Amino acid sequence: MKRILLTSVSLGVLGAMSPALGADLPYAKAPQAIQSVYDWTGVYIGGYGGGGFGNHNYNNANGPAGNANFTVNYDSTGGIGGGEVGYNWQSGSYLTGIEADGFWSGIKGGDASQALGVVDQSNLRWGGSLRARGGIAIDRLLLFFTGGWAFGDIQHTSTAPGFAVDQFTNHRNGLAAGGGIAYAITNNILGKLEYRYYDFGSYSRAGNPLTPNGQLPYSVASTYSVVTVGIDFKFGGPVVAKY
Repeated sequence: MKRILLTSVSLGVLGAMSPALGADLPYAKAPQAIQSVYDWTGVYIGGYGGGGFGNHNYNNANGPAGNANFTVNYDSTGGIGGGEVGYNWQSGSYLTGIEADGFWSGIKGGDASQALGVVDQSNLRWGGSLRARGGIAIDRLLLFFTGGWAFGDIQHTSTAPGFAVDQFTNHRNGLAAGGGIAYAITNNILGKLEYRYYDFGSYSRAGNPLTPNGQLPYSVASTYSVVTVGIDFKFGGPVVAKY
């Protein structure tokens, strides 16, 4: 009887202590999935190609046939292609960077005034830019904007009845601005779609219409819009693991 009584009491005490003992025992946490996030930081180099159009405003204060303040607006179209190099810094979801590029252009066109016989043609032959970049990164997707200094080489041809053909090349400085979307196809290969607007201001051409077969003075203001697709190779900036 004593043994049975002692055994019963011992089992009761152990049963009462079990919840307290279980609370003190360590337990293993459930494993959490590792999330990898793309890091855009690093140097990149690549190329792009596409097309665009230009808008040109020709103004001649001493127009043909005595027409003062003669103005012509005309467009140009063509392809564009070039290369670029840049560097991105990413902090959290925000990105800043700098990019330089150079391009060849076949954007050209002209307009003829049927009434006055004046013919003007503009040809953007090459150019480039140095721009700042900013954007928001969502893992491998990047939405960005860009802006800065631009330069270009514009060849202009102007003809008017009774005057010599005037053709010259003007090296222009201006502004470039735009934006686009980029995607990291792999850890090193980046694809992008981008729009840029270039404003090269107005340039003037002196002349002397009183000289026989002379040259009419005029000025031309030119702007361009281009849409391109590109591929870049990025160095460094590994994928970041988050827990």
